[in-house]
Amino acid sequence: MHTTTTRTLAIAAALTLGLTLAGCSTSNSGSDTGSSSSSTSAASAHNDQDVMFAQMMLPHHKQAVEMSDMLLAKGSGVDTDVAGLAKQIKAEQSPEINQLTGWLKGWGEPVESEHSGMGHSMSGMMSDSDMTDLDQASAKDAGKLYLEQMIQHHKGAVDMAKTEVDKGKNTDAVAMAKSIVSSQTEQITQMQDMLASL
Repeated sequence: MHTTTTRTLAIAAALTLGLTLAGCSTSNSGSDTGSSSSSTSAASAHNDQDVMFAQMMLPHHKQAVEMSDMLLAKGSGVDTDVAGLAKQIKAEQSPEINQLTGWLKGWGEPVESEHSGMGHSMSGMMSDSDMTDLDQASAKDAGKLYLEQMIQHHKGAVDMAKTEVDKGKNTDAVAMAKSIVSSQTEQITQMQDMLASL
């Protein structure tokens, strides 16, 4: 228990330091030599699990944004709470898509890999027919279908994120994974409650 707390504090300290350094290097473009060496060492501090997490979470997040866009395109007929949640999911996951892409490029890894096309290994991903069902659903039915699909989708993301927390090395990637576990577990409960009240 004590080591977990110590490790969490160490990760938080490293993340704070990283954010501080990032803030310094962006506002101080003159000191390129110092910031490039620190970003090189940060870039090397990752393992295969970090790469797999980023490569698999990218298409997962993109699909969640696509599902949210499909729902929101149906307009005012969609339940307002469900529409609000879809906007929240887009707002949270869109910046993470950029982060994941940036890490992979920084690590010199392909943004898409064999993992990206392996639906069976990415739990929670919707099939083409699931996406078609959502796209073709009426505004009234779409809210319920969206919640059912997104609960499944989130559960898959939480599973992937928990693996990253356990086995990942990159402090930023592990921090994102912890955030995904926390926020998406909360949203699953929220969606289950919404579903029950529809």
